[in-house]
Amino acid sequence: MKQHWDERYASEEYIYGTEPNRWFAGHLRILKAGRLLLPAEGEGRNAAFAAAMGWEVHAFDQSREGQRKALKLAAQKGVNIRYTIDSLEEMADIEGKFDAIALIFVHIHEEQRAAVHRRLASMLRPRGMLILEAFSRKQLNYTTGGPRSEAMLYTAAMLKGDFSGLELSFCEEARIHLDEGPLHLGDAEVVRLLAIKTE
Repeated sequence: MKQHWDERYASEEYIYGTEPNRWFAGHLRILKAGRLLLPAEGEGRNAAFAAAMGWEVHAFDQSREGQRKALKLAAQKGVNIRYTIDSLEEMADIEGKFDAIALIFVHIHEEQRAAVHRRLASMLRPRGMLILEAFSRKQLNYTTGGPRSEAMLYTAAMLKGDFSGLELSFCEEARIHLDEGPLHLGDAEVVRLLAIKTE
């Protein structure tokens, strides 16, 4: 998968655009800035946006090409982000707790998904928020982005189970219109989740 993403991010074009994901941006705006984790952040559009809002941003991805473009975008916007090379399964360089964690179109194989999600939930501070938007299994009927394997796609029921240790404030499947660069363009089926750590 690392080679796949390096090849996909190798061009100078930002294939998912340079503007933040709308679901993520809308909820981040209402939170007090703190420490934010962005797993599998790719080209950095969400990281650069959050840093401009005063968040201390820690992002990671397995792709060095993604890291290169993210740091370039942050420099263009005059902000600083911490961006490491790491995998969702290991997260070896991630330390401390976070006020918010956002999973934006992060698709994890069903064999690892629940364990990765549980570990991420454990990395939230008390009252920390998890923000998620991803393609649902209904997205297989569309060609507007996302994995072409059901094992990499989600349902609301799956996510409710994965994050059962958090207080779920929203979890719903929906059809939306995407306009996020050339690879996320058009109607799509997604699942969205908001959850808070109550401990």
